[in-house]
Amino acid sequence: FAGYISQVLKNYTDHACDGEYVSLRCPHRTTISIQSSFYGRIVPSHQMCPSRYPHSYATLIKEDVACSVGTSLQKMLDECQDRRSCQFLVNNRLFGADPCPGTGKYLIVWYKCRPNEYKSKVACEDDKLRLSCKKSMVIAIYSAIFGRTQGGSLECPYQNLGMPMIECQSATALQLMIKRCHGKRSCSIYASTYEFGDPCYPGIRKHLNVIYTCDNTPFLLPVDETQPPALNSSMEPVGVSTEMALLSNILAAYAFIT
Repeated sequence: FAGYISQVLKNYTDHACDGEYVSLRCPHRTTISIQSSFYGRIVPSHQMCPSRYPHSYATLIKEDVACSVGTSLQKMLDECQDRRSCQFLVNNRLFGADPCPGTGKYLIVWYKCRPNEYKSKVACEDDKLRLSCKKSMVIAIYSAIFGRTQGGSLECPYQNLGMPMIECQSATALQLMIKRCHGKRSCSIYASTYEFGDPCYPGIRKHLNVIYTCDNTPFLLPVDETQPPALNSSMEPVGVSTEMALLSNILAAYAFIT
């Protein structure tokens, strides 16, 4: 069960250079949920996806390291969203007009694996949220938000006190819900600032929104917690170098700013 949950909660990253195949895959009973995507180049080729041109030719072309397209996320949604797996060849024709001709580009995709069947529950601030599963089944938390989102919640209407509607979310909501409810048949927690802290301006009414699934543990193999889970190379790179870890942070910041 722990192995299954770790794969469901994990944020996967995959990448491919121009001319290579990108391959996304999720475990049984889950589907791909695209979180973010980048196609272009923002680091030099000696750090990622080296140029395939001869060195003498490459020196004649100034490499563009501020190159990206705005259609990569929609393309990934079209190709892979809600599928168990997907694979396709990466090249600039997939994404429309080439933003930097002569510069080799790459695709990086961030995604999660969402359970095929899941439930959603909402509790308004200071109300109690109760989760439960049928006999022989236990709770597996997929996501948890405490605060206020732009869409809000129909169950907890926004009370306008003269302040603009600003999105605000607790950074620890998911971890707390996992600690309280993971692997249990039932659990309860108050949607309060005492439990989650207050991520919003004073006076903004918040809510707790939890997405979870119930799983039948006898059909899930036990996992040796002393050993790292075995992952397919298409799910997550193994032995990521310091340079790649730094690149991942740079790209995450770039995606956030964009």
